[in-house]
Amino acid sequence: MSLLEVTGLVKTFGAQTAVDGVTFGIAEGRCLALLGPNGAGKTTTLRMLSGLLQPSSGTIRFANAAGKDIRGEIGYLPQYPSFFNWMSGREFLVFTAKLARISAKEAATRSDEILERVGLKDAARRRIGGYSGGMKQRLGLAQAVIHRPKLLILDEPVSALDPQGRHEVLELLREMKRETTILFSTHVLHDVEEISEDVIIMDRGRIVIQGDLQRLLRDHERPVIRVKARGLPTGWVQALRGKSFVREWSDTTDGFTMHVTDVSEARRSLLRAISDSNVEVESFEIGRTSLEDLFLKVVKA
Repeated sequence: MSLLEVTGLVKTFGAQTAVDGVTFGIAEGRCLALLGPNGAGKTTTLRMLSGLLQPSSGTIRFANAAGKDIRGEIGYLPQYPSFFNWMSGREFLVFTAKLARISAKEAATRSDEILERVGLKDAARRRIGGYSGGMKQRLGLAQAVIHRPKLLILDEPVSALDPQGRHEVLELLREMKRETTILFSTHVLHDVEEISEDVIIMDRGRIVIQGDLQRLLRDHERPVIRVKARGLPTGWVQALRGKSFVREWSDTTDGFTMHVTDVSEARRSLLRAISDSNVEVESFEIGRTSLEDLFLKVVKA
């Protein structure tokens, strides 16, 4: 069952079109990742879905909410959340709950429950100004779910965090997936593969590919060989790129990646070329197309 249906969504700012005819749906109980380079229109799309921006055209339909204000059904965490640093974490959550029209008694109870769940129970009465970045992000998640939303919208929830903070937030999202539908944007493709069932990739305001993540990876799966080696002779590289089994080639900062038609032939030919030229190789990996490979394929510079 679709929780949210978006059709022909457009947002313009003067002569600039930030979002250009976006259409997609979010199934209830799923986790959908929104990907794309900077300027692709991800944040603008999320702000329209959350009710913070009015679309220039198009429709946003929330299940069983025709003609109603859907903001009460949505939890939202912006990329750069703002807090009242003089408040304690608990004071902020109680304040947020009351804004969501939750009674004072339930706001206090609910705040204590959420603070414990996000690992801030011991810091509940500390001022937010003394919180670390990871603690503030967890507090942001707490305020986004304080009113038990049906849809949780997160804009780059882990991009500003260190590895430990990112791990903590991802664990929270895994737990929250059991209770609510999640839509989040990110640049960290590994995180998408960890927690998402569905994916949308945007570029220049438009959707270039969307669908079930595992199905997309299967449909676009190709044998790939990744080599790490520095100082490769130009002629050697050009000769290898011209081989009949090379489907696609991309240079990397520390070597190259090639998609091939016949992995056995490619392996034999490449190993022979390495041996004959005494090229120093740091690593040689044979695999299949990853989400990063798909992303780079559909998003053109």
